[in-house]
Amino acid sequence: MGLVVAVAVTAVLAGFYFYHHSRGPRSNSAGLQHRVAPDFTLPLLEGGQVRLSSSRGKVVLLDFWATWCVPCREETPHFVELQRKYGDRGLQIIGVSMDDSPAPVHTFVQQFQVNYPVVMGTADVGSAYGGVLGLPIAFLIDREGHIRAKHMGATDASVFEKDIASLLTE
Repeated sequence: MGLVVAVAVTAVLAGFYFYHHSRGPRSNSAGLQHRVAPDFTLPLLEGGQVRLSSSRGKVVLLDFWATWCVPCREETPHFVELQRKYGDRGLQIIGVSMDDSPAPVHTFVQQFQVNYPVVMGTADVGSAYGGVLGLPIAFLIDREGHIRAKHMGATDASVFEKDIASLLTE
């Protein structure tokens, strides 16, 4: 009986943690301001590779997500629109899928008509950004490659748009 109670308590606490960390806009710039974004080279879904540092000179929205993540699915159409709206002004969104394989990611990218590069993430890259314990997690990186904001959980599109517009005018 004690084991059942322990498992139930653990499940409730885990559920609370993931619910709490996947709700509402959460911006955390403290301690991140002006930290250089860890560089990486990851494989693109369609072949080739993306190196983060090759986007210097652009504002980057780096989005850690997965196809099974409901808030990620809700944010994606907004990211497609932001890339369309601000891409010619210097925005580059990069989606970092934390799925186990590329197969569902290909389907997702087609379904949502994703218009920005999507790479397959790794545990090492997630760790370099402080660990990816819940999704989505998005980082806004300025033109010089410094992390300026971190958004954990579902974040309203207007928050991203405000941050992006501000960084593009700097």
